[in-house]
Amino acid sequence: MSETDLELLTCYTREESQDAFAELVRRHVDLVYSAALRQVGSPHLAEEVAQSAFLKLARHAHEFTPGTVIPAWLYQVTRREAIDVVRHEARRRLREKIATEMNAIDATAADWEQIEPLLDEAMQALEETDRAAVLLRFFGNKSLREVGQTLGTSDDAAQKRVSRALERLREFLAERGVSVGAGGLGLILSANAVQAAPASLAATISSAAFVGAAVTTPVLLATAKTIAMTTLQKSLLTATLVAAIGVGIYEATQNSLLRSRNQALEQQKASLVEQTQRLQRERDQATNRLALLAEDVAKARKNPAEVMQLRGQVGSLIRENKAAGEKSALNKITSDPTARKAMRETQKMGMAAIYGDYAKRLDLKPELAGKFNDLLADTVMDNIDLITQALHDGRSQTEVERIFADADAALASKVQALLGDDAAAQYKDYTQNLASTLSSAQFAASLTGDEPSKQEKLRQFRQAMQEEIATGLKNAGLPADFQVLPILNFANIASEAEGEQNLKLLEGIYANVATRGAAFLTPEELASFQAFRTTAINNSRMALTMNRNLMAPLSK
Repeated sequence: MSETDLELLTCYTREESQDAFAELVRRHVDLVYSAALRQVGSPHLAEEVAQSAFLKLARHAHEFTPGTVIPAWLYQVTRREAIDVVRHEARRRLREKIATEMNAIDATAADWEQIEPLLDEAMQALEETDRAAVLLRFFGNKSLREVGQTLGTSDDAAQKRVSRALERLREFLAERGVSVGAGGLGLILSANAVQAAPASLAATISSAAFVGAAVTTPVLLATAKTIAMTTLQKSLLTATLVAAIGVGIYEATQNSLLRSRNQALEQQKASLVEQTQRLQRERDQATNRLALLAEDVAKARKNPAEVMQLRGQVGSLIRENKAAGEKSALNKITSDPTARKAMRETQKMGMAAIYGDYAKRLDLKPELAGKFNDLLADTVMDNIDLITQALHDGRSQTEVERIFADADAALASKVQALLGDDAAAQYKDYTQNLASTLSSAQFAASLTGDEPSKQEKLRQFRQAMQEEIATGLKNAGLPADFQVLPILNFANIASEAEGEQNLKLLEGIYANVATRGAAFLTPEELASFQAFRTTAINNSRMALTMNRNLMAPLSK
């Protein structure tokens, strides 16, 4: 075509000529794509930016005045779109990081960049059936039942085949210097092995633009939500079980209690799985509705009344998407009463584990102990709501401190009303010493020598912890009952700045305890404590980040 850019745009707007717009795309797609690629650094994201830029060109085609230089206009729009996409991608990667970090707590972390170059060679080394099992299970995210059905075997046989294939993959990688456990390898494959392939860019842009500006925004929103939710669906179940308190980080003294309640947890998991699947179906239905609307608009462009009606429907979907984005990942699960009840029961178990010794000291009768644990569980759920609201409203660190100071005071009053003055005083003391109690209990396994010697070392360790906590709080100008365990201090989830201050405080306390420990711990025990210290800080930071992002609005 010999027409100018503006002539092509005029032809597109007046005659609805898809060919005219396709010619514009052909002329300038290289410029736009290259500019986008330089700014976002990813071919896939550059395609998204380019598509968005051309969609805006289609939407504003009737607004251009004579003398407008289309390449210059596209260049400026590309820059703005690139900035928006980079921001969106940063949020998406942060959400994906949540799932990865959650898995990393229990699985040996392996560098995907090391595994990726060897993966296909390792897969090729597997027997055909083993390779199919791995592809179905981890590349296709199929359940063991689905794997078994596809391969014509039972669930148990599928499990064995998958486990055997993973072990062979692990051995193949180990021979080439990449060490990773079979379980960790499965998680890594599920998270990284399959990525979306790019479509034909020019054809996609031309087709999408011709559908019309009315469907552009909701389609992009649906795509963004799909990307986010696909990742979140993999992590929500696990996240719900650990959100707010993350008992597993300091679990040493309560393993037997938690194990005894596995059956109840499994029942709760089943309920949460059902809720997750329902959310998946709803998301898919919304995406399908948007696609159908796009088709309807394309067919009905010559009927203005029908187009306006469809635009109204699209507007409703945009509002629905916006409302969904205002909620957190946790909201999407706990908005269902059954799921919220299941989560509350999980928190009740966690608090019963943490405060089990306290209940024993008071010799609480089962009925009263149950009420006490109910009070703690309800407080956890209330604090989750407070965190979610604070993150939604963008509360300052000072406001967050006030909100949770008031919540702590309210809990203290309720404990006093339930158990009496003396028990409330003991509750305050027990809570204040949780850091030294739980750290001592977990570190006890690293102590050596006969039993009297180990008990003496443990006594000195606990005393050092308590004294250094008191000193650290005084030096920081914090109250003596400040909770130094980061994940048990809800303000740390609502405010990243608050969380970092708490982590630095705990790191300083551990450092001082390590210095004092040189006087009564062996070099090997001291080295073990240093490793414990590093793990505790890293896991606490990971848990805070995970919970903060699960409770933050998805659109943030």
